[in-house]
Amino acid sequence: MATPSIVGADWVIGSALDPPLANHAIRVLDGLITDVAPVDQLTAQYPDDPVHRGHGQVLMAGFVNSHVHMYGTLAHGIPMTEAPADFWSFLDDYWWPKVEDVLDHPMIEAATDLVCHDMLRSGTTTFYDILEAPNSMPDALLTEKSIVDRYGLRGILSFEATERMGPENGRAGLDENVSLIESCRADPDNLVSGAMCFHTTFTCGEAFIREAFELAEHHDVFCHAHSNEGIHEGLWCEENLGLRTFEFYDKIGVAGPGFLASQCVQLSPNEIDIIAARGVKVSHMPLSNCEVGGGIAPVPELLDRGVTMGLGSDGYINDMFEVMRGAFLIHKARTLDPGAMPAEVVLHMATEGGARALGLDRIGRLEPGYRADLQLIDAEFPTPVTADNLTDQLVLWRNGTHVDAVMVDGHWRVSGGEVIGADPAALRSATRQQALRLWS
Repeated sequence: MATPSIVGADWVIGSALDPPLANHAIRVLDGLITDVAPVDQLTAQYPDDPVHRGHGQVLMAGFVNSHVHMYGTLAHGIPMTEAPADFWSFLDDYWWPKVEDVLDHPMIEAATDLVCHDMLRSGTTTFYDILEAPNSMPDALLTEKSIVDRYGLRGILSFEATERMGPENGRAGLDENVSLIESCRADPDNLVSGAMCFHTTFTCGEAFIREAFELAEHHDVFCHAHSNEGIHEGLWCEENLGLRTFEFYDKIGVAGPGFLASQCVQLSPNEIDIIAARGVKVSHMPLSNCEVGGGIAPVPELLDRGVTMGLGSDGYINDMFEVMRGAFLIHKARTLDPGAMPAEVVLHMATEGGARALGLDRIGRLEPGYRADLQLIDAEFPTPVTADNLTDQLVLWRNGTHVDAVMVDGHWRVSGGEVIGADPAALRSATRQQALRLWS
């Protein structure tokens, strides 16, 4: 029999879009939230339940990182003789030859281990990872999965299939995804699942793209692609296909709710129309878009059209507090509107919005029937906390170091600010060793 428990705090954010609740708690049983009520009411109703009371803390849903490349941490600080001139040179002269094409299983293992630790430590309970390592097959995703399983995280894993190294390597990438999907399905209680993924229109042919979507539909998973991360893809499509990127996807019949498009930075008005009309889901990476010089995505415009959107780190800065802060600030600057991207909208994208973008049910809220994925965050701000300012305070003035405890699927994974059973110094040492291998 599972042991129920009560988790309370000074403030509970049940849904990012609803007002916070003062001195409330939730009851957890069998990995599910069964009740949400004032602390005193729940403890009186269930007097035998153990109570975890977060004094001076905020209780809210765990973050959903809707787009991460865990291997990317190995490239942090990589020596470069000169910065790439544009997005294409970033890929062709730097990222592909110096990072992706060099990755092997020991590198992937070390990066996965450290990033899982760091995401969990900073409040992320669910993530979607895209592995781009064409010379690491087969079974690179199974290497990742074994580590994610150990941390007890809720993860969706995929391999970015591409034809840039030829049709045989592209075929192997699709097979890598199918193998992971089937392996996860064999254990229905596993928190890890798979998805289908290909790179872009300019590295994958039409038949290959169609096959990726057909495989995704057959296995009942979404299909992901990087889309218009900079100006390159849209211009390439116009020149080679006679259409913009999403016009092409719409023409071949794959633009729809089963499509998760990441980045979506450089969009034409018609592409925004297509994304909204077809129900394409989008993941937004505000910080990495700046780092690669891709631009600033039209996120407020997409949200105004009802597009389902999540937030992702892109493997750049994996602390979702920092990602939220980036989304909160840069769109105000771009639109010259300080009211753009309110804190509650940003928090929604980092929790339930991300879950919806990934096709996950009962994730991203603290409500009865939802999975018990949650975090407790220090709420000792310099100024008084109210129901009206709490979300702004969290988005602007917190980071991963303020996370005290994290629960995933009803199990405590972080306590006292430390990942249970982990040795962060050893993880950093292993990652540094593998990073030096990559750099050399």
